[in-house]
Amino acid sequence: MSLKSSNKTDINTTELVITIDPETFEAAVEKEYQRQKKNIQIKGFRKGKVSRKLAEREFGEGAFYEGAVNSLLGPELDAAVKETNLVLVDRPNVEITSIDKATGVELKAVCVTKPEIEISDYKGIAAPKEVKAITDEDIDKQIDIIRKKNARIVSVEDRAAQLNDEVIIDFEGFFGDEAFEGGKGEDHPLRLGSGQFIPGFEDQIVGHNIGDEFDVVVTFPEDYQMTDYAGKEATFKTKLKSISYEELPEINDDLVKDATEFDTVEEYRNDIKTKLEEAAVSQAESSFENALMNKLIEKVDAPIPNCMYEQRIDSLMRSFEQQLRQQGMDLKLYFQYTGMDMDSFRETYRDRAQNEVKLRLALEKIAELENIEVSEEEINNGLGELAAANKVDVETIKKFIPLDDYTMDLKVQKAVDLVKENAVIDNTPAEESKDAE
Repeated sequence: MSLKSSNKTDINTTELVITIDPETFEAAVEKEYQRQKKNIQIKGFRKGKVSRKLAEREFGEGAFYEGAVNSLLGPELDAAVKETNLVLVDRPNVEITSIDKATGVELKAVCVTKPEIEISDYKGIAAPKEVKAITDEDIDKQIDIIRKKNARIVSVEDRAAQLNDEVIIDFEGFFGDEAFEGGKGEDHPLRLGSGQFIPGFEDQIVGHNIGDEFDVVVTFPEDYQMTDYAGKEATFKTKLKSISYEELPEINDDLVKDATEFDTVEEYRNDIKTKLEEAAVSQAESSFENALMNKLIEKVDAPIPNCMYEQRIDSLMRSFEQQLRQQGMDLKLYFQYTGMDMDSFRETYRDRAQNEVKLRLALEKIAELENIEVSEEEINNGLGELAAANKVDVETIKKFIPLDDYTMDLKVQKAVDLVKENAVIDNTPAEESKDAE
């Protein structure tokens, strides 16, 4: 292999011209013939017994060229990229410009390269950081959770349905006189006021008594997920079969003893307050970091290859598909429910993908500028935690995680920490801050 030339043809694009000498090419052709030999069959010859010369005469001199070039392409291209110190962000577009037994092969590879990012003023970024004060109301909301878990369901016989009641209904939906798919339910539980049904549906059950049969007339929202139903008026023939409500117990020491690890209400409230305060600190820290990262993203103004965005969208979609499979769904079914197609679905991820790519590039550049390094001990400790979490050994983890990528992940996290450590907390209200600027 010989790198004939390397020319930057555009921003983030470099064209490599690579030559493969006749001897190397001939060896690859012979190897490809030997690989295919057992499957070659020509009339008058037994399968697998056709000579290369005869095969080339029958099928053409270039019968084994494609396989030969493909077998050489990976190593030859890798060597050329290494020689030029290029960092690629996509598979090169390769074209064979000439091929001949006597002169060998010449290839042209168009390479999309990692963009050069300039980043400055990443120290001293200002962002708000406020820890929410925990109130008695916040604590009461947590206490209501165990009250609900220990609630008593009381059946109602002597009054009409009210908001917040639990009802059981039968219903069937019609467009005009025609019932529509998915509009029927029997013995369906519904809490009135929950917003589970189409707007207006639950309100029209209020005031009815057990045994009542009545029509509920509603209009599907214009943005309804099933587009065929969007904006249409529907009539649901409904029967109210039962009414009940949730009676919450009083919070006292007895309930606390039965439902928690504590003996008194006071102890339980103090524990809730401590945990909520810890969560508030964590939330403030997370919001502070997000604000800093958003300001870093704004500092990235370099042209970035679109393929990097598309690759990130692919990754986000794979994660979403995996979540769907865990719920017993797939993208095809999801598209039916949402009225989306693949193109529109990909677009929902575009802004996020662009921000994530820009942020990653910014942090990698900061790691470079700050000469951030990761020790062997830090790498092994991190891999050890991953191995323990996945219940495998470290050597198994190393087979699935490219070490260079993992090392860069650790450097990026250190870059995040550096930005946070050098940031400035600014809790000035937004309007005052804008006036100051």
